[in-house]
Amino acid sequence: MNSRLMNDYKKKLVTAAEAVKVVNSGDMVFYGEFVMFPESLDEALAERIHDLSDIEVRSVCFTRLSKIIAQDPESKHAIINDYHFGGISRKLHSSNQCNYIPITYHQVPRIIRKYLTPDVAFISAAPMDNSGYFNFGLANSITGANLSKAKKIVVEVNENVPYCLGGNFESIHISSVDFIVEGKNNPLPEVPPAPPKDIDRKIADHILKEIVDGATLQLGIGGLPNLIGQMIAESDLKDLGIHTEMLVDSMVNLYETGKISGRKKTVDHFKMTYTFAMGTKKLYDFLHMNPTCASYPVNYVNDPRIIALNPKVTAINNAVEVDLFSQVCSESAGYRHVSGTGGQLDFIFGAFNSSGGKGIISMTSTYTEKDGTVKSRIVPTLQAGAIVTVPRSIAHYVVTEYGMAMLKGKSTYQRAEALINIAHPDFREMLIAEATKMNIWTRTNRQD
Repeated sequence: MNSRLMNDYKKKLVTAAEAVKVVNSGDMVFYGEFVMFPESLDEALAERIHDLSDIEVRSVCFTRLSKIIAQDPESKHAIINDYHFGGISRKLHSSNQCNYIPITYHQVPRIIRKYLTPDVAFISAAPMDNSGYFNFGLANSITGANLSKAKKIVVEVNENVPYCLGGNFESIHISSVDFIVEGKNNPLPEVPPAPPKDIDRKIADHILKEIVDGATLQLGIGGLPNLIGQMIAESDLKDLGIHTEMLVDSMVNLYETGKISGRKKTVDHFKMTYTFAMGTKKLYDFLHMNPTCASYPVNYVNDPRIIALNPKVTAINNAVEVDLFSQVCSESAGYRHVSGTGGQLDFIFGAFNSSGGKGIISMTSTYTEKDGTVKSRIVPTLQAGAIVTVPRSIAHYVVTEYGMAMLKGKSTYQRAEALINIAHPDFREMLIAEATKMNIWTRTNRQD
């Protein structure tokens, strides 16, 4: 590394306590994304939060609980806002300590550049490379957009951050950084794949029939996507590609078994394209300096126009409930907010426009309440307060353990019929009765 870069580094190197002095009352502070949580800076800001007021802290899916919460439990000095809820934000929201920012994910960088100006950006990054760049590591979705508008930029270095190669906006040069903090170098948070349940295998069996050679995959996290990845690895499928919002462990397994080649992709040929990664250390080690993988901002990865350029895009996402009008709710249980729109709408829309593409919503047909009551996920109408994540005009495929419903080109009656056919048998008569009341199921429509 040349002496000029080292001199710049030393000039900008400060303690976390010194760095957070750039935050003033009324500031918006960007905290990075997902597992790239700036721990040392958060701790230092929490220490002086009582000297400040009206602070807004923003992130994408907090994976660490901010120390600010303990110092300011009544949110008198700071409020937490999140672009996508995980377990931490979900709990904070329930106690009025966190708000959700409604988004269509691929639009967020444009929203930031048009309407927002973060006063301060705290980001966690890999150590500076020989060219003077700090790599964003495992999350690139909206970091670049925030840094392009932020008035002050502070980089917290963590030696455990993998250096993730990318298409663009995966790094920032030291010349654009105001301060550097050498953090605690704690291991990054890990999210092990959830073990699949027996019911997941039944759903996965239906989905696997829809995946063909040369398909471009988008999978999420959880027991079902992990199982699908395992089943693909054991199948005869070949020449699959990856263009996904989130890169997960199951995709590493697919690559290692030779199922992923990317040779059939139209854009990012041979590359596993993603905008953030979250999983275990196995995934993080796989990504480090790996030219097979390409990290891009979300306005590229999740743009439905870009998604559609690849062939046979098979996008698999989860839902909370689907009503008989075929409206999909994936982010709330009534008024209780549990997740976010994320990239679901982007990929369902983009997959349909892909040649041979399929946008799939998967869910179990029922769920069990805490009191033991079993309820249907296919419902006459979404419950009060439920958020429509995918409107009926965009919905494509819905799958449960009882089968798959293709909704495109079908009337309201035909959609209701298709959904009732994949509902749990114990609820089908009720759904027929409710559909009749709603005038989407009449005697002249009945096939019996």
